[in-house]
Amino acid sequence: MGCLHSKTAHLHSPEDPPTALPDSKKPDPGNGGDDVDQEVQVPAFKEYGLSELRRATNEFNTDYIVSESGEKAPNVVYRGKLENNRLVAVKRFSKLSWPDAQQFMAEAAGVGKVRHKKLVNLIGCCAEGDERLLVAEYMPNDTLSKHLFHWDKQPLPWEMRVRVAYHVAQALDHCSMENRKIYHDLNAYRILFDEDGDPRLSSFGLMKNSRDGKSYSTNLAYTPPEFLRTGRIIPESVIYSYGTVLLDLLSGKHIPPSHALDLIRGKNVLLLMDSSLEGQYANDDATKLVELASKCLQFEARERPEIKFLLTSVTPLQKQKEVASHVLMGLTKNTAVLPTMLSPLGKACARMDLTAVHDILLKTGYKDEEGAENELSFQEWTQQVQDILNTKKFGDIAFRDKDFKNAIEYYSKLVVMMSVPSATVFARRAFSYLMNDQAELALRDAMQAQVCIPDWPTAFYLQALALSKLGMETDAHDMLNDGAAFEAKRSNSWRG
Repeated sequence: MGCLHSKTAHLHSPEDPPTALPDSKKPDPGNGGDDVDQEVQVPAFKEYGLSELRRATNEFNTDYIVSESGEKAPNVVYRGKLENNRLVAVKRFSKLSWPDAQQFMAEAAGVGKVRHKKLVNLIGCCAEGDERLLVAEYMPNDTLSKHLFHWDKQPLPWEMRVRVAYHVAQALDHCSMENRKIYHDLNAYRILFDEDGDPRLSSFGLMKNSRDGKSYSTNLAYTPPEFLRTGRIIPESVIYSYGTVLLDLLSGKHIPPSHALDLIRGKNVLLLMDSSLEGQYANDDATKLVELASKCLQFEARERPEIKFLLTSVTPLQKQKEVASHVLMGLTKNTAVLPTMLSPLGKACARMDLTAVHDILLKTGYKDEEGAENELSFQEWTQQVQDILNTKKFGDIAFRDKDFKNAIEYYSKLVVMMSVPSATVFARRAFSYLMNDQAELALRDAMQAQVCIPDWPTAFYLQALALSKLGMETDAHDMLNDGAAFEAKRSNSWRG
């Protein structure tokens, strides 16, 4: 069941390249981020094998659990690390929650098509035996619940709370436009913060916890009235839940909507507000957000506003759009320092100068493999080796002429034909994949090059370049450091 066959024919193959979000879905200047022009790379949705996810989570080790209810929750979320070093969140459903594997895969694939910068995007799933798992991007900076209700260093500032309301409204608006109008159990646990401190809405909420299960796991006091009456949710139910999130943001506490509405009707708005926010907001702004929450929490679903109204109401309340989220939150952003000793290739990879990388790989040729234990047999003049030499020649010509599609084709044939693998061939094919926007395949080949020559700096630098393309900057800097370390080791051994 872990293989890609007919039941998942509609899913992307693991060979597919990562998908870049269209321009319309890139960050906008009003979100507090400084990466307006940054292309967001999200891996293509795929089916994962159970064995791979077991390895990623160290056999679903309890130390890897990141969901706040721990292992007591019916569905547990783990931190995982895939073989390509990407950190992921793995949601493991309770046994028999989705008995029909086909239905689970179809639901997951549908959610996997919904991509946005304000979502924690779903990148894969697994259905083997009675195991049902979802794989999503990993968010390293905890949940809104943690920052609102269980903060350590500082309470979440007003401007950041407004930004959360704005980002969540953007995410819901996008889901609605993608015909995903139902979001299950929207609450402070479903909102997470990425490495930049930007708030994102979990894609897990776009999928029910079970085929026939409840849409709400939170206290009944916080569920929409129509759900209590009928057991069903409608698009307006999501607006109600958004109102409960606004209450959380305003009060810093988990207040039942009925109690909050009593305070609002009694004009006791100050009793609703988080006392730690005193002096951070204009009274008019607080009043507007309270009024919006009140509209969202209307008993009759038809009286609640539409999602577009949420966006237009929250947008003007943002007053510090230019300040990055991690600054507002007091987070230390992981800005790795580049190693001081980098070769020209290392420097080119660090600044992602693909033209310079290509020139250096061309000039270096195959000399790094000379004298290696796995010396190539290019000089053995049998007919078979002559075929290898011709294939290599055509691949090298295509690579030199920047015909990267043909370079991939010839080098792929060469990999199959050669009895002893070549690190340089893997390196050149890795670069060719990069030039064809296939960063995951490039990373795989760069890792294969490292297998051929374990201390080869070029392999590490190309991995760094591929990781940067995948948006994994921390891992990319680690690889640059490793490459520089081997560079220094080589330099010292030559001097000796």
